[in-house]
Amino acid sequence: MTDLSPRRAGGRAARRFARANPLADDLRPIRPGMSGGRYAPLATQDLDRIHDAALRALEEIGLADAPPSGVRLLTDAGARLGDDGRIRFPRALVEDMLALANRTVTLHGRDPRHDLDLSGTRVHYGTAGAAVHLVDVATGAYRDSTVQDLHDAARIADQLDNIHFLQRPMVARDIPDTREMELNTIYACCSGTLKHIGTSFSEAATVPEALDLLHLVAGGEAAWRARPFVSNSNCFVVPPMKFATESCEVMEACIRGGMPVLLLSAGQAGATAPASIAGAIVQAVAECLAGVVYVNALAPGHPAIFGTWPFVSDLRTGAMSGGSGEQALLTAGCAQMHRYYGLCGGAAAGMADAKLPDMQAGWEQMCSNVLAGLAGLNMVYEAAGMHASLLGFCHESLILGDDLIGQALRCVRGIDVAEDDLSLDVMRATCLGGPGHYLGSDDTLKRMQRDYVYPALGNRASPKEWVEQGQPILVDTATARKEMILSHPSRARLAPDVDRAIRNRFNIHLA
Repeated sequence: MTDLSPRRAGGRAARRFARANPLADDLRPIRPGMSGGRYAPLATQDLDRIHDAALRALEEIGLADAPPSGVRLLTDAGARLGDDGRIRFPRALVEDMLALANRTVTLHGRDPRHDLDLSGTRVHYGTAGAAVHLVDVATGAYRDSTVQDLHDAARIADQLDNIHFLQRPMVARDIPDTREMELNTIYACCSGTLKHIGTSFSEAATVPEALDLLHLVAGGEAAWRARPFVSNSNCFVVPPMKFATESCEVMEACIRGGMPVLLLSAGQAGATAPASIAGAIVQAVAECLAGVVYVNALAPGHPAIFGTWPFVSDLRTGAMSGGSGEQALLTAGCAQMHRYYGLCGGAAAGMADAKLPDMQAGWEQMCSNVLAGLAGLNMVYEAAGMHASLLGFCHESLILGDDLIGQALRCVRGIDVAEDDLSLDVMRATCLGGPGHYLGSDDTLKRMQRDYVYPALGNRASPKEWVEQGQPILVDTATARKEMILSHPSRARLAPDVDRAIRNRFNIHLA
């Protein structure tokens, strides 16, 4: 029988020993894929009304500008092409295609330890976006982002426990040719992280070359198709209610190549989507339902993520406001709609309007990240590193975001209320003949790692200890962590023969 009597058990030294010996993954207090879903801003009847409104929008308004291949696919499946060029979707067609949709998507990493199970309400946090600037925290300057910056972001993300995937967060603006930039983006990410990667393409003609590169990394086409470790982030619609012609052609090419797709609808409430939060969700849901029909008409059951990404406008200026409370509600509401359909879903959270990783950035990033996780969002994109309403990416903020997301994940885990968690035996032993406190007890030491999450960089020292430490500033500590990570070789670097084969075939810009 376990001795529950409280004792010091070495006190601080014992606690330090416990912290120095990390737990097995299945015993950690937080980990990728924990189930959320406890938070529900929409009532059941609200979900029904949004669903019905989305179906009416598809039947009565439809979408314009599908490419000829898409028109054929959709009309052959049962959609109607009107005299106005818009494709309308009968309710029965949408429901039939929802029945075919894949609900058990796994996004693979190059290392199977980083595979992401998107079923149910399992939550994963990662990067995304197309920032055109890198934020220099030392000077506050915004400069053009480069392929080296992107590679460094991948290397940093690879070392952060609470960043579960890397969708390209920056554009390599030092490579002016779009095709070369997109191929180098894949190389920079793949040689930087073993986690799942998301990327995008401007033209379908680039996709076969990208697949050739990925086949080299994977060890052949069969190995790639068995475990595709890169997905296509595809803005297949141009809100409001239009297909993005070239992106649809890209999507078709990616699907044929075995690449999972993110069906991304990114309207901006008050600009390219209705200003009401419910209306913005309706439009995003309608557009993504059109994507579900498109994908399953081409390849029934192909892995696709329901990517409702409505953003918010500051209606005083029309500028995007990614760090607002309205954004947090939008994202959580979208997560509920994903659960309503039982589809694997993703949306944006964790964006900051703040220009630097300061207090404003902290409250903006935490608000939407927590609500997204509590709502059970499978893929929380743009969760760390993004500033200035997606215009700037910051390596230090990515590192600080790992701490922030750790606390968000602890909220996702919730409160355990098993018999052992009620602690009556511990209370009895402590209060009846015990020391009258729980410091150093076996139960406290046991729960120290299994129940509690500690910041890697956040400082919890007393003011006196903080002064003795040299009054460290959080951003400076993040810079030191960045430099330490980048001083070591990437664990994802490619084998020399594979790297040579890629460089012989493609114009790789990284040294």
